[in-house]
Amino acid sequence: MSRPFRFGVSLIEPAPATEWAARCRRAEELGYDVITVADHLGMPAPFPSLVAAAGATERPRLGTFVLNAGFWNPALLAREVATTDALTGGRLELGLGTGYVPAEHETAGLPWGTPRERVDHLLRTVEELERLRGSDELARVTPRPGGATPGPGTGGLPRVPLLIGANGDRMLRIAAEHADIAAFTGARTRPNGALEPVTATELDGRVALYRQAAAARAEPAELNLLIQIVAVTDDRRAAIRPWLPRIPSLTEWQVLELPIVLVGTVEQIVEQVRARRERYGFSYLTVLEPNLEVFAPVVRELRGR
Repeated sequence: MSRPFRFGVSLIEPAPATEWAARCRRAEELGYDVITVADHLGMPAPFPSLVAAAGATERPRLGTFVLNAGFWNPALLAREVATTDALTGGRLELGLGTGYVPAEHETAGLPWGTPRERVDHLLRTVEELERLRGSDELARVTPRPGGATPGPGTGGLPRVPLLIGANGDRMLRIAAEHADIAAFTGARTRPNGALEPVTATELDGRVALYRQAAAARAEPAELNLLIQIVAVTDDRRAAIRPWLPRIPSLTEWQVLELPIVLVGTVEQIVEQVRARRERYGFSYLTVLEPNLEVFAPVVRELRGR
């Protein structure tokens, strides 16, 4: 049985406090279920931004989408997660990925490493977060109801839902084992850090590999897809043409068939979203901030269905 739809928006533009709060309230007014922040240099810092979003809203979940695991020491990240979850009233969803931009690591003075090393670090991070969930090491930063002092054995990291962003074989297997939400990037990373979209048929293969690895799970994970292009239009081909220079290897029709593209009338996009859930199992879709308003009619039509 299909999960009901959830919709998220990834806020990517820095802003003063009042403007940031207004954007978050607008996302809530439009019906988005999750407000997320990425983890790129030049964009808002994730955890303080989510705390501010919590102060401006009441309903949406608040997520990192996704943290660059290479930026984080696992123990320090656990403290951030525990504190942020407490300050957001338990609305936090933690998203993790390996990162894909070498220049960001260079700017931060952090090692980039090989793909294997980056995945190794992400796995160590996930395992350390799971270990801390059952420990008392974070008790003092995890407030209890009424301000009660936690006793022995009552500390640890809150049970924050874990999202893992993945495309490669090993990452999909890690997501299958550990993630509450498996986020499919819909793209592969080139050696220079640029992203190249995967076709609908290629994504079939990625989802099939994940499902095989997750077959023994007691509870199926929620499946997420990040949508890169949204356009409400009567002329689908004209709407996609400005994007063609960025994807020179694909024709207009091939771009329109990409899973990360939603282009057409509102009614057509609604059917495209339904088709992605039917074909792949994607019930949780995230759009980027520039598409906040344009995607809102689809959110109104499908949210919770």
